[in-house]
Amino acid sequence: MSNIPKKQLAKIISAHKAWLNGKPQGKKARLAGANLGGANLAGANLSGAFLLGANLAGANLSKADLSGANLSGAFLLGANLAGANLAGAKLFKAILIESDLSGANLAGANLAGAMLFKANLFEANLSGADLRLANLAWANLRLAILAGANLFEANLSDAHLRWTCFTAANLAGASLFKADTFGIVLTGADLTGCRF
Repeated sequence: MSNIPKKQLAKIISAHKAWLNGKPQGKKARLAGANLGGANLAGANLSGAFLLGANLAGANLSKADLSGANLSGAFLLGANLAGANLAGAKLFKAILIESDLSGANLAGANLAGAMLFKANLFEANLSGADLRLANLAWANLRLAILAGANLFEANLSDAHLRWTCFTAANLAGASLFKADTFGIVLTGADLTGCRF
């Protein structure tokens, strides 16, 4: 993984912002495989950025705009994504173990096969998200919205699901073994083969 110095990273983010605004000097951020572990990117606008396989372990991405960004295979262990906008982002097989996604917008995001073990998704919006085969064991999903989400064969064992909304979600083959399901909303959800 390539290390990105702070000054260079600031220039990349500035050029990306210009690209988003259609300015001629703008350039889309391409940070595939970059080592950004521990970086402070709070509030940064990286909408549509290419961060495939990047190391963002322990990074501060709180309130960042990562909508439509490609973070597939990214390493986000313990990252702070509280209040971040990840709508439509690609997080296929991303590692989000013990990350903070509280209040984050993940509507329509692709989290298929993602590792969200012990992640904090309190009050997160995962409406229409693809969570097929995702590992959400011990995750905190209290008051989260997963309306219309695809959780086919997802692992929600021991997850905190109090007042979580799964309206019209696909939970076929999912495991909710030992999950705290008090107040869970399952209206119209597909529970075929779901294990409680």
